[in-house]
Amino acid sequence: MHSDLKILVVEPSPDKARDIIEALNEGGWTDVTVVANATVLERASQQENPDIILIDLCNPDRDTLEHLSEVSNARARPVAMFVDQTDEALTQAAISAGLSAYVVNGLQKDRIKPVLETAIVRFKMITKMQSELDAAKQALMDRKIIDRAKGLLMRARGISEEDAYALLRKTAMDQGRKVIDLANALVTSADLLK
Repeated sequence: MHSDLKILVVEPSPDKARDIIEALNEGGWTDVTVVANATVLERASQQENPDIILIDLCNPDRDTLEHLSEVSNARARPVAMFVDQTDEALTQAAISAGLSAYVVNGLQKDRIKPVLETAIVRFKMITKMQSELDAAKQALMDRKIIDRAKGLLMRARGISEEDAYALLRKTAMDQGRKVIDLANALVTSADLLK
């Protein structure tokens, strides 16, 4: 695991904060900033731009979970939250909020390193899946636009689908453009002419 990670810790107890820093240092992580209050999390996140955030809460509620997820930017970086107790609704809210790790029964020094490592791996896996999903959605949208452009050419010129695609490709190459860009322009133009 990377030892050069910048870690932001939210921990109100100075004694627990020392234990967390010690556990992180033992795990090879030395770039650690601690804030005592979740109310300064957003500002600290912006100033420090941490690679991962560790939050220790005793008894969170749904609003607190959602707020902390939002201000820590849990969709852009791994966020691990340790809580003393939870229920099904809070666990579901934590998952929906995008937390990379939601650990019940409080923060224990010997669990910090493996939980953060798991949170990092899980975050990377979810980020990769989201990127693949976004790429698949974009490819599907592009395919629909290209198919629509081919349909326009087939009707206008009385040519086959293969010929319409060949014409799109040749024109795009001649103009130094992507097929999707040309198809988009053709569909937009056709919409304007309606």
